Formats: sequence, C-alpha cells, structure tokens
Amino acid sequence: MTVGQPYRRLSRTDAALVFMDHQSGLFNLVRDYSPDEFRNNVLALADLGKLYDLPTVLTTSFEEGPNGPMMPELRAVFPNAPYIPRPGQINAWDNDDFVKAVRATGRKQLLLAGIVTDVCVAFPALSAIEAGFQVFVVTDASGTFNEMTRQAAWARMAAAGVELVNWFAVACELQRDWRDKGEGLSMLLANHLPEYGNLIHSHKARVGAKKLEPA
Repeated sequence: MTVGQPYRRLSRTDAALVFMDHQSGLFNLVRDYSPDEFRNNVLALADLGKLYDLPTVLTTSFEEGPNGPMMPELRAVFPNAPYIPRPGQINAWDNDDFVKAVRATGRKQLLLAGIVTDVCVAFPALSAIEAGFQVFVVTDASGTFNEMTRQAAWARMAAAGVELVNWFAVACELQRDWRDKGEGLSMLLANHLPEYGNLIHSHKARVGAKKLEPA
C-alpha cells in the first residue's frame, strides 16, 4: 500500500508566489484552457497573493525574442516585486538571480504558476523540490499545448512530491477562517468566479431586504 505525504497546510507566513513566463507570445501556446478562462485564473492568483501579502517573484524567458513581455497586469499588481528577465535559461532555477530572489523571500512553501506547464513550470518545480522546498503548482494558472501534455507533466511532478492545486483551493487554504479577511476573499471570489458573484449579490440583497423589514 502506498502511503501519501502528511498534510502540510499552506501558510500565509511561509508561502511565496512565483509567476514564470506569463508572456504575451507564450500565451498563444496555451490550449488546455480558453484564453479568457486562463487569463482570469492567472489574475485571480495574483489578486489572492496581494490579498494575503505573499512575497512574489516574477520572471520571464528570452522576452526580447518571440516569447514577448510579461502580461502588464501582473507587473501592475506587483510593481515592487523582484522581476527577473532571464536572458536564455529555460529552467528558471538555472538563473542565479532568480534563485536568489526566491530564497530572499525567506519562505519554504512555493506556489508556482507559468507557461508552459511541462517545461517552464515543471523544470523549476522539480529543481525546487530537490533544493528542499515544499512546492505547490497552481494548475489552472499554468497552461500548455493540450490536456495530454498537461496530464503527463502533472504526473511527473506529482511523482517527485510536487503538490497540485488550483487557485480557489489556494485561496481557501490560506484563508482558513471566514472571520479573518473574509470580506476580502468574498470580493476576490465574486470578481473571478461569476457563479460566486451571483451568490454574494443574492446574499447581500437578502440581508438588505431583512434590514428593511418592520420590527
């Protein structure tokens, strides 16, 4: 019988967020999510990083070539985050400045997302595991050519001890209790999940209606 790893919760005080190669040219390679869905997922992850004040590192690969610049929305959310434009290294972990920036966060839990899943995410995820970090790959903020390629990448990373999560699970695990920053999380979910937005609006309408009811 295979025994899994113990449950180690994501912690606001020990997690760092890393965006790798969310670049305009590379976005064209993402086919396992629709363009609008994928963009929303990436920005949802960014917003939760800001909500929980997670140290964040941004990196790009060969952006002067066809890969293009990082999506401007990410730069806008994290204007003061370390930004590492790699001159050529495919595996971000091969870039000393990137590794220094990650280590400088002082965190041992790394939340990674990027394009493409099987290369720009998988390679540094495996390298970070080898370096002793606890690594979480945010699957729906990472994209690649097709679902078959994605599944193979997930299997490879999971076998090495990488934990696969989505941005909604990350948000809820960092939140832990609705009584702490609950309003902020509610607004984040309403902004990025239309279904949850409907739930929030209907709840607020009901609460407002109760306040108007005569005593």
